[in-house]
Order: sequence, then structure tokens, then C-alpha cells
Amino acid sequence: MHINKDFCRAAISIFNEAIEDYHVRDNIDAEVNNPYPFKSIKYNLYLKCWIDTVQWHMEDIMRDPQIDPEVALKLKRRIDRYNQDRTDLVELIDSYFWDAFEGVTPAPDATLNTESPAWAIDRLSILQLKIYHMRVEAERPGITDAQRSVVNAKLYVLIQQNDDLVSAIDTLLEDLLAGRKQMKLYKQMKMYNDPTLNPVLYRKNTKQA
Repeated sequence: MHINKDFCRAAISIFNEAIEDYHVRDNIDAEVNNPYPFKSIKYNLYLKCWIDTVQWHMEDIMRDPQIDPEVALKLKRRIDRYNQDRTDLVELIDSYFWDAFEGVTPAPDATLNTESPAWAIDRLSILQLKIYHMRVEAERPGITDAQRSVVNAKLYVLIQQNDDLVSAIDTLLEDLLAGRKQMKLYKQMKMYNDPTLNPVLYRKNTKQA
């Protein structure tokens, strides 16, 4: 994939492929069958959206008022692990952009963006999920015309958001390539999964020792 105005459109195509593939089995335990070369940018984009899709459905299950508490706890811990995997993938995708812009010398007045390219792409992935599921609801049999009208209005807004986000990411990538913006890599520094930084975990470990 090349860093140009078509990057977002190519990413969206990969995201939608992952979403469609997931819904063939529609099972949070289904094994991912990533069709792209291992660790390539396409591989990471596909895996990123697959994780987002699984998490989406785990969150749906979590909201079942009749869910068994033990099942809910297992799902919550699994969601935490997936959040870490998602963060790791976004940082890998940012490393891809970092390498792509390595030869660009930022202008003296180059500014920073509020988020890195990969975190914007992360939002784009989740937006494809919102559009997919809102479209499913808009086409669902048995709902009233009033319900369908409300859902279609929400779908329209999501599609507008998608167009705006694609335009914003396109502009960011163009500005980075031209040196009008500069890129920095920041780690998310998540603490809750780290047994040395989460007080609940390290206090427990200290007591056990």
C-alpha cells in the first residue's frame, strides 16, 4: 500500500473484508483467517479490524441482563486483553507510517497533529463497524417505519462522518508527506495490564511474596 489519497479507501476495503469474513460465522471464538502476508500493513489492518469486530460482539453479549456473572467476568478480561492487542497493532501501524515518512524533512513551522495517523485509522476501522451494524438494523425485518426512519437518519450521519474522517486523514497524510506536519511516535503506556504499575496487582504480588 502506498501513502497517498487512496490509502484510506484501501484500508476501508480491508476493514470491510474483515467485517464480512467475521459475520460468515458470527462467532467470537471463530479463528481469524488473515488472507494477507504476515506482518504486512494489510495483515495488520485486517487483524486490527477483526479484533474490533470481535470486541464489538463481546460488548453486545456483556449487555445481556441475564448474563451469568462468571461469563461476564471472563468476557471482561478477554476484552482487556483485546484492548492491549488493539493498542499494540495501532502502534505497529504507526511504525509503518514512521518508516514511510522517514525521508521527509519537516518544515521549520511544521506542526503536530492531535493524533497520529494510526489512531485516526483506528477510528476509521470502528466507524466501518458502526456503519455495517447500523445498515443491518436499517434493513432488519419487523421494525416499524418510524424506527426505520430513525435508524436511517443515524446511518446517514455515520456515512457523513466517514467521508469527513477520510478527508481529514487524507489531508494529514499529504501534510506529513509535504513536511507541513511532523510525526512523533507515542506509546499508550497502558497501566492496568502491567503487574508493576497496577496498584491492585503489585500490592497483591507483594502480599503473596
